Amino acid sequence: MTIVDVKKNTDVRMHKSIDTLKTDLAKVRTGRAHVGMLDHIMVDYYGNPTQLTQVANVTLVDARTLGVQPWEKKMVSVVEKAIRDADLGLNPSTQGDLIRVPTPALTEERRKEMVKLVKSEAEDAKIAIRNIRRDANEGLKKLIKDKECSEDDERRAQDEIQKMTDKFVAEIDKLVVDKEKEVLTV
Repeated sequence: MTIVDVKKNTDVRMHKSIDTLKTDLAKVRTGRAHVGMLDHIMVDYYGNPTQLTQVANVTLVDARTLGVQPWEKKMVSVVEKAIRDADLGLNPSTQGDLIRVPTPALTEERRKEMVKLVKSEAEDAKIAIRNIRRDANEGLKKLIKDKECSEDDERRAQDEIQKMTDKFVAEIDKLVVDKEKEVLTV
């Protein structure tokens, strides 16, 4: 392993942490409907747990309402039950073979809870980034111990890894500010 490998591995792992945070933040409800809200819901499809998006078409009817159209007519009640049981606070209603899913407006208290959740997710991501930095620094120390690089090279690489860490932490902070704004906007 070389310094270049350590830096590349660190960058890849930090990008994955950011991607995970983005995915987690997308699940935080903002009072507005978006088709990704139902992505993680599993439906019993002929005895197999299947993602809702694999058995139905999810569309945006308006700013606060989703439309879910199962591809098979007999799946309508199953999909409706899965949405109701998903513990998202959603109450779907069926109109023919279209399931309408209105998203209730968030109360001020609930918005504050959501902001706390967003900050908690961000802190977890920052911890992950710091752990990756620690692993990288340990990898650099091992290179010195194995006499595969000089101390000057190691110090320079540590500085670069710290700059990388700072860049990703700043990106996390920006994502949090954006999401907070989205959650608090009525």
